[in-house]
Amino acid sequence: MQSSSNLFPVALISADRRGDLVEDVYRLKPGNSLDFTVELAVTRLGRAAAPDVRGVPVILLHGSFSNRRFWYSPKGIGLGAYLARAGFDVWIPEMRGHGLSARNEAYRTNRVADYAQYDLPAIADFVVEQTGQVPHWIGHSLGGTTLAAALGGHYLGARQAASVALFGSQVTRTYWPLKVPGLAWSARVLLKRFEHVSGPRFKRGPEDEPMGILVESLRWHGPFGRFGDKKDDWWSGLRHVNVPTLCVAAVGDTQDPPWACHELFEQIGGETKAFLLLGREQGFTEDFGHVQMLVSKAAQVQVWPRVEDWLNRQLQPVAAESTLNMLATS
Repeated sequence: MQSSSNLFPVALISADRRGDLVEDVYRLKPGNSLDFTVELAVTRLGRAAAPDVRGVPVILLHGSFSNRRFWYSPKGIGLGAYLARAGFDVWIPEMRGHGLSARNEAYRTNRVADYAQYDLPAIADFVVEQTGQVPHWIGHSLGGTTLAAALGGHYLGARQAASVALFGSQVTRTYWPLKVPGLAWSARVLLKRFEHVSGPRFKRGPEDEPMGILVESLRWHGPFGRFGDKKDDWWSGLRHVNVPTLCVAAVGDTQDPPWACHELFEQIGGETKAFLLLGREQGFTEDFGHVQMLVSKAAQVQVWPRVEDWLNRQLQPVAAESTLNMLATS
C-alpha cells in the first residue's frame, strides 16, 4: 500500500462518515525511536458537508487511561466534534497501546519522555505536511503534561506548535511519602515487575497505562526528583518557551489541583499566556472536576466556546501578518 506521507510509512486504515462528520484514521510508523514497532493511530475529523474544506489544524491529546473517545464519542459528541463543526481541522492521536494504537514491543517501559521526544514531533510533522499549517495543541491531564515535557525539552517549538492549551495538567503536587529516603526507590523496583496498570480494574478509565509511566512519575516526585529525564531538565526549559499558552484548572479537581496547575502556568515563559479557573466564584455554574471540565453538559455550554474563542484569538496575529505580507509585495 502506498504511503500517505513522504516522511515515514503512513496508511489510511479507515475512511467513514459519522453523521454530519467525516472520520479518517491513519496509522503512523515514524521509526524515530529505538523501538521500531511503535505505531500511532491518528483520527482526523472534518465536516461531511464540506470534506475537502479544512480549517486550522488542532491536535487533541488524551490523558491517562483514555483514548480518542475522550474527545469524540461514537454519537459525535465531544470537544473534537465541536471544533470540527466549527470549521477546525481536528486531529486526535492515541498514544502507544491506547485505542487503535497497537502495543509496541517495549510497551511496559513506555514513558512520557518517549511520547514527548519521539511521538509528538512525528505527529506534528505529519499534520504540518498534510495541512501546510502549524497546528494548535490541546492536552488534558497526562496529555497536557506530555505537551509541557515536549515544550520544556525543546522537542516541540514554534514551527510545530502555534499555541498550546493545557487542561488539568501539573507536575509539582507533592506526595510526601515518596520523599522518604528509599521508599520511592523500593516502589519503583516493585512496580517494574508488572507490565501495566489496569484502568478498568481500578476504575480509572477504559485503557491500561504502561508501568513505565507510573515509574517515571515516582522518579519525578521522589527525593531530589525533577520534571525531566536523565539528560534534560524540562522544568527549567519551560522558562524559555515562547508559544502562546492557555492553562485551565478546575476548582473541584482533586487530582490536579488549581494551585499546582497555576505553578506550571507561572513556569512557562512567553508573553502570550492566560490562566482560566473553572468554578462558581469565577462565574461558572459549578465547580468543575478533573474530567467534567471537558466532558459534561455544562462544559459543552461554558467551556467549549471558550476554547474556540482562544483558538480564534490566536489566529488574529497570523491573519494580520499575512495581510502585511500581501501589502508589502503588492
